[in-house]
Amino acid sequence: MGQDAFPDRDRSFALAKRTNELMRDYGPSATPRAYAVWYAYVSGELPLLNDAVKRLTAEKGHLTDLDIDHLHESYLDGQKHASDASVVSKTVLAELASISEVLDLSLGSTQQYGESLSTLSADLTQAHLSRARLAEVVASLAAATREVVADNRVLEARIRESRSEVEALREKLEATRTESLTDPLSGLSNRKHFEEMLHTTVAEANRGNRLSVIVVDIDYFKRFNDQYGHLTGDQVLRLVAVVMRESVQSNARLARFGGEEFGIILPGANRLEAIEIAETIRSSMIGRELVKRSTGESLGKVTVSLGVAEYRLGDTPASLLERADLCMFAAKRGGRNRVADDASIASPQAA
Repeated sequence: MGQDAFPDRDRSFALAKRTNELMRDYGPSATPRAYAVWYAYVSGELPLLNDAVKRLTAEKGHLTDLDIDHLHESYLDGQKHASDASVVSKTVLAELASISEVLDLSLGSTQQYGESLSTLSADLTQAHLSRARLAEVVASLAAATREVVADNRVLEARIRESRSEVEALREKLEATRTESLTDPLSGLSNRKHFEEMLHTTVAEANRGNRLSVIVVDIDYFKRFNDQYGHLTGDQVLRLVAVVMRESVQSNARLARFGGEEFGIILPGANRLEAIEIAETIRSSMIGRELVKRSTGESLGKVTVSLGVAEYRLGDTPASLLERADLCMFAAKRGGRNRVADDASIASPQAA
């Protein structure tokens, strides 16, 4: 069988060669798990895994066996998510069982107390009730009441404990959800969360609220990344995220789509306000000089191109985002390091 039957044969061997080099340089060993993690990293098919590997190697200079296991479970075989789901499921079931038990105890205690009151009430209705019998009835009533009070104290303690467990579970679920919606490299929302937020804000805009969207793209990022390396490229991505945070109001929603592209949702902002924010981001980026952390070497300026689109009646999340994206491409074609909006260009076309 000839090589034509395997069109990716040369590429796969090249990836394998690079995988072996990275395992040797960054450790920890050439185990099947380590090979799988590094091969996935080299192939670039799992951006979140790549971000995690870059972050770990930048912090420690290498990967440990524990790092490899965590990366493999988190991004390759899905065991971490299955394990998290199993833990949460078991916790929920345990809490439901506990709450059910508390309710059963409460109902049982209430029923028993009601039966005692019914019996004692019947005794009190007798026409000729001796003083001694009256004393017995009162004593029985007091004993039953004390028993109910004691049971209620136990139930209150159990309920407080269950409430605490439920609150801890809620916080864990919220933390897990936040992690799943966050880009680990920049700390901004990821593409999935951005699309969810855009859907919500477009629905609000349909009811009369203003809305604008900005798409931000780093100029010549691939060339910069290839020249200075991925770790320095990550430094640029973090810088853009910082500048974006500094340039917007608290109600803005920021996200990294992946690669060198970012998005900003501006609820309540019209086109002119969005353009002003975009210009602030652009000028702030060009006003900062990037320095390589390891050597102190100046790497010059980093510029961004930005596209701005304002919500129009009938827009969908997809059409609004596409228009902002096309404006960003128009800014690229116009010379980069500039802002283009959907009013200043007649009909933007992607390059």
